[in-house]
Amino acid sequence: MNTQLNHHANGKINIILREQHTDKPHSNAKQLKVIHRELKWVDDELSNFIGLVELKKILKEIYATKLMNEKREQMGLTINNQVLHMIFQGNPGTGKTTIARALATILYKLHILSKGHFIEAERADLVGEYIGQTAQKTRNLVEKSLGGILFIDEAYSLARGGHKDFGREAIDTLVKQMEDHSHDFMLILAGYPSEMEHFLKMNPGLTSRFPFHVGFDDFDLEQLTDIAKQIAKEREYELCDSAIWKLRTHLREQLLKIENEFADARSVRNVIESAILMQAIRLSNKEHCTLKELMLIKAEDVHFDR
Repeated sequence: MNTQLNHHANGKINIILREQHTDKPHSNAKQLKVIHRELKWVDDELSNFIGLVELKKILKEIYATKLMNEKREQMGLTINNQVLHMIFQGNPGTGKTTIARALATILYKLHILSKGHFIEAERADLVGEYIGQTAQKTRNLVEKSLGGILFIDEAYSLARGGHKDFGREAIDTLVKQMEDHSHDFMLILAGYPSEMEHFLKMNPGLTSRFPFHVGFDDFDLEQLTDIAKQIAKEREYELCDSAIWKLRTHLREQLLKIENEFADARSVRNVIESAILMQAIRLSNKEHCTLKELMLIKAEDVHFDR
């Protein structure tokens, strides 16, 4: 607050107090714009993925906690460091690996992960062949993952070897590393729902160490159709109406089967990639092709036996 003294001829002094203007409101407004821009960016990044309502909510919770920690730190309060570890449960082809890879980039750009790299591992990357090797391999893998994401698919395979297997040592080492580096990296254990449920029940100490459990539901017919269109669009192709009808008929038949090897989005991707190859063969004998011909996938290009 500024003080101004006005002297008058009669000897009186008027004291005028004025509020001192600061740029704090402007600074707050600028910060809010950054927050809204980053949240919108998260929505835009995940908009390419079908579904994922639960994961979008979790990401916003993580980002909100980060913002509050920054404000608390400015006020001299204790901050609550986030533990980011997650469990992904879903059938084949529901996008677990794809989403985990995207998370590394998203959390890096939100300044939650310091490096944002992605390491995918399986049982063989952690479990050794002799005493002492497993713990060292697991520690080395976690060390390489610091600042990023360590993604272990089919995590339940670590517990399949029995009491004499070194998989148990890998699990115990992971738990210790999670405690030692709880805020330096994200560990994602992924796998099929029933196997993961059994794995977590057999290792009750694990569940509490993963604050976020994300379920990946099977896609329905409309979602699978949207995925097919999206995959084609990303490669600058377009499915004609008859090709879409043919694909939907096949997808409907697959979804109605009780036992099949249908793998959701992965199978759809394979169909589109096969159709692109078949289109190339179909057009290869033409000397000149129009832009529309180069982009259009017809029903005759769509096959399901590859």
